[in-house]
Amino acid sequence: MSIISFGEYIDGHNYKVLDERSMRASAGIMFLMGTIASINGFILDEFEIIPYIAGFLAINFIIGIFINPKYSPTLLLAYLFVNKQSPLPIGAVQKKFAWSLGLILSITIFILSLFLINDSSYFQAVCFLCLICLVLLYFETAFGICVGCKLYHFFIKIKLLKEPEEKPNCMGDSCEVEIK
Repeated sequence: MSIISFGEYIDGHNYKVLDERSMRASAGIMFLMGTIASINGFILDEFEIIPYIAGFLAINFIIGIFINPKYSPTLLLAYLFVNKQSPLPIGAVQKKFAWSLGLILSITIFILSLFLINDSSYFQAVCFLCLICLVLLYFETAFGICVGCKLYHFFIKIKLLKEPEEKPNCMGDSCEVEIK
């Protein structure tokens, strides 16, 4: 087992997997943090918290993508909530794509929110990006719908991404891809 890896091989699966329960719990933690930042920023006009939370989430995604998701802070915390539940293996390849989208969004929000503190002209852009993040995290947390995973599947179908070497196993086989 490698320390630097996105997912791991387990018996019965010939592709890397992650625990879906932990991933959903992690999304719930990120959703809670994003909600706190959004309420503080867009309702209470306290924008200072947004770069801190966006920066934390960017670091969380960087650790998860480039080192190992098991070491990302939200997944470490999520494990405390779901460690008594049986693991539900899910394909890692599409989750890595989804986390990459999360990294791009969180870095963009972080950079724009730094400008927002002194210049309110970035307000609508930051609001829009935060809303997108919250919707994506809510769908993952509440319904188990990984929109990034769906986009990954869609991009494979229209040939924007090359065929995966690993089977992208989605919840309920919702993004089944036939590998030739």
